[in-house]
Amino acid sequence: MLFTPAIKMDIVFSMIELRGIPSSPGITIGQVFLFLNEKPSVPEYIVPDNALKKEYDRFIKAAEKAEEEIKSLKVSSKKAQLDVESRFLDAHMLILKDPVFLEEVRKRLKEEKKNIEWILYDESEKYIQQLQSLGDPYLRERSFDIHDVSLRVLDHLLFRERISLADIDEEIVLVSHNLLPSDALAMNKRMIRGIATDVGGKTSHTAILARSFEIPAVLGLKNISRQVLPGMEIIIDGGAGIVILSPDEDTKRRYRQLQKKWEKWEVELLDLNTLRAETRDGKVITMNANIEVPEEVEAVHSHGAEGIGLYRSEFLFLRPEGFSSEEEQFRTYSQVLKEMNGKPVIIRTLDVGGDKIIPNLPDMDERNPILGWRAIRFCLSERGIFETQLRALLRASVHGNLHIMFPMISGVEELNQTLDILKSVKDDLRGKGIPFNEDIPLGSMIEVPSAAMTSDILAKKVDFFSIGTNDLIQYTIAVDRGNEMIAYLYQPFHPGVLRMIKMVIDGAHCNSIPVHMCGEMASDPYAAVILLGLGLDGFSMSSFGIPEIKRIIRSVSLFEAEELVGEAMEMDSYVEIDRFVKGWMNERFDFLTY
Repeated sequence: MLFTPAIKMDIVFSMIELRGIPSSPGITIGQVFLFLNEKPSVPEYIVPDNALKKEYDRFIKAAEKAEEEIKSLKVSSKKAQLDVESRFLDAHMLILKDPVFLEEVRKRLKEEKKNIEWILYDESEKYIQQLQSLGDPYLRERSFDIHDVSLRVLDHLLFRERISLADIDEEIVLVSHNLLPSDALAMNKRMIRGIATDVGGKTSHTAILARSFEIPAVLGLKNISRQVLPGMEIIIDGGAGIVILSPDEDTKRRYRQLQKKWEKWEVELLDLNTLRAETRDGKVITMNANIEVPEEVEAVHSHGAEGIGLYRSEFLFLRPEGFSSEEEQFRTYSQVLKEMNGKPVIIRTLDVGGDKIIPNLPDMDERNPILGWRAIRFCLSERGIFETQLRALLRASVHGNLHIMFPMISGVEELNQTLDILKSVKDDLRGKGIPFNEDIPLGSMIEVPSAAMTSDILAKKVDFFSIGTNDLIQYTIAVDRGNEMIAYLYQPFHPGVLRMIKMVIDGAHCNSIPVHMCGEMASDPYAAVILLGLGLDGFSMSSFGIPEIKRIIRSVSLFEAEELVGEAMEMDSYVEIDRFVKGWMNERFDFLTY
């Protein structure tokens, strides 16, 4: 591993603005520290038969040394009470002990008779490529775990010295192609003022750790590591996903003001953690968090969430080695339920298909996968997989306040089929004397127009609704939000979308069940008041967005929100509604200009 010290730049460069994935909020201005995490040059040669055992023994010894290093990091994390980091290292330990991986290394060594460094490197690359080929961003980012662990073992086999970011002794902004989890854990967090990387996304270890450490970060910048020089001045705006290289004086002055505003705003938001999201005239709104992985529970607690409104379970299934077993699922669900200490945890059942490619299953070659074999449709046709997940969920329900939610229900027929399968699984567990909570609240996601238009019928069958606006908007307007040519049509304030949301809320309330929203629209500050006025009972979003939405809700009355909705619903176009709502919000909330 190579790294370059932060040095004072005398060369003057033109200002460049880059946009990436906003991964950890905050603003910082500093100097670039370029950290180059390069792949090692790995030799390849034939090993004599009488040396194969010795070769495998070298691998085991190197793996043991890597394990000792990880244990040392784990101890440091526990001493510093960094539970998130400790769990990441647990995952690394599991990779080192994975019997399937170890057996494959042993088998290849015996058959190919090549040196162990090459086999380890090649086998790791195979797994990494499998993960990176998947459609799910969380699984693609998990490939960095394998890269991290294999690199650690290779360092010992090749006698390479591992440079630690713990040695940084001055304030810098870290720029790298990718920051491996163990590098992030080891870094001197007091001196790292910001992070910018070529790769990674909101669910990557780097993003989760940056948020845990409260370090502003922008990831997925593609080639920033090739655009910077050590010591170059840089601005990181983690909330907006903006990075500015060689900023001019006016830009620095503007961002210093924004930085002060952000720091003041952060202090104010901390005071909201123990307060309810209650309007000025007494309407109480539920504020929940969305999570992808168990490691995010800590952030759920620290940002004042009342529970988990959407726990995406896909990461347990979209793995190259196959779906998680019932026991693995049970342990994972139980862990989250226990750590939430009785607060509600809404776990969405498996939502794969579409853009989430399913490994180890036949390629369906669907012409339009977004309208195809996905979510509840997949689960109803692959009943064994679905029943395994339901058994794990039911068994875990004794460890906390579990709610189960079914994705992409399009009508009452699908919901009835789903409830029949759940009843069958419950009957089986009762017959075997396996305990579970008999009264688990059940919910349906409302993501397609047919479900919205029959919400009054569906509401008779479940205990709550959760509106998934990402898909509902896409299907309502018939716009692929991933298609850049028509992305401008993806408009949350489209009159058709607002009417659809109102229809869902009215259908639920007529049957006395609550409606939450867990799509991106729930975390949009500009949408908060209009959703409140439409009658939404709860918001669920990334933990870090909760304080801002809570602050907005506490600053208005329900009467004002309903008045805003009344005026907006009289308008003809999304352009008019968007301009009106944002103007209304900007007049009342100066912090939205950040």
